[in-house]
Amino acid sequence: MSDATPSTSISPSFKALLPLFLFLALFIGTGVYMTLQEVEMAFYQLPAPVAALPAVVLGIVLSKDKLNTAIEQFLRGVGHTDIIAMCVIYLLAGAFAAVASATGGVEATVNLGLTMIPTALILPGIFIISAFIATSMGTSMGTIAAVAPVALGIANAADMDVALTAGVVLSGAMFGDNLSIISDTTIAATRSQGCQMRDKFKENIRIALPAALFALVLFGINSKASQVPSVEAVDWIKVIPYLTILVLAVSGVNVFVVLSLGIVLAGAIGFVSATDYTVSGFANDIYTGFGNMQEIFLLSMLIGGISALMKQQGGLAYITDRVSRMIRGHKNSQRGAEMGIASVVSLTNLCTANNTVSIIVVGGVAKELAQENQVSAKRSASLLDIYSCVIQGVLPYGAQILLLGSIFGLSPLAVVANSYYCFFLAIAAALTIIIGKR
Repeated sequence: MSDATPSTSISPSFKALLPLFLFLALFIGTGVYMTLQEVEMAFYQLPAPVAALPAVVLGIVLSKDKLNTAIEQFLRGVGHTDIIAMCVIYLLAGAFAAVASATGGVEATVNLGLTMIPTALILPGIFIISAFIATSMGTSMGTIAAVAPVALGIANAADMDVALTAGVVLSGAMFGDNLSIISDTTIAATRSQGCQMRDKFKENIRIALPAALFALVLFGINSKASQVPSVEAVDWIKVIPYLTILVLAVSGVNVFVVLSLGIVLAGAIGFVSATDYTVSGFANDIYTGFGNMQEIFLLSMLIGGISALMKQQGGLAYITDRVSRMIRGHKNSQRGAEMGIASVVSLTNLCTANNTVSIIVVGGVAKELAQENQVSAKRSASLLDIYSCVIQGVLPYGAQILLLGSIFGLSPLAVVANSYYCFFLAIAAALTIIIGKR
């Protein structure tokens, strides 16, 4: 993975960021307005993919290239490897959730979870499970896909705050994604800054662990079930798909393989345990799962295209240029350089809605800032990974938030409002920049 810096042929342009601002104004603005009007499911009154369409048109109109060239740039962004990978995960996650639900796997796994986790520690238990899986798998998306349906079932059975439970799953997933040595963000951060993964991990853990402990305390305080959930006998055969996913995740198996095997196992168990479950039903359940992910699938592709247009037109170059100038204008700016690294990856993540892509885009700029101001490579890599994960965990149009909102039936802002670990992580990292020893 090379150090990716904005091309020197691309002039920084604030105007190139306007499509993102338009999308945010339409999507979040409409949702907030509908919420104030007490409309149910306020953020679903204007579907996010529809809100993105005017932004796409604006991005193409703002392009200085020919119309066909601008459209090709947009399509290349839509078809970017990272975007397509996310979309395939969406489809597989949706299919697995639908098949597991139809064959009784979710209900059986909920019973297992209720048996293993004390009622008073349901939320901390879900956080630890999510964190463990994410650290093992190296992907927050795969973790959410595996854990969210079970967590939702447990929350409903215990009559707990569903939005808070979604925030717990997200918190654990982002904790593991940030620290895992096989995570895309870790690989991108360490290779772009030229440091060893173990060194970045050591630098990272001393910031992430205190944030996780604060989150666990908060989740423990709020882990109060309105009713003690009734626990039925665990139907172990129906739990096998989830247990298989966990084992394979811990073993570091590719997330696509993990979810695909989960779908096949859930279907096979349906054939064995239910005489009326047919191949046709299995196929229809898979397709239903695909359909459940339609909105997030389309939005991810459109955001990828918008991001490509903004990058080509100098929007991302504008962000990195401004931050670099701000830092270089100060003397003794070791702390300033660290703030600049945190700022540039955060702003880029806001534009790309992808933490790995944001690290790749600003990796070269971050390395230059670090070297000029005596910031260690492991420190710059850690800050890149931390702040990209922080933003990704509080971004209403980020893939993780949208997936959780889809599974839990919540608005993106309801999920974001409960992303406590990400808030604590941002504070912990900021404190190390401001008052940390050099």
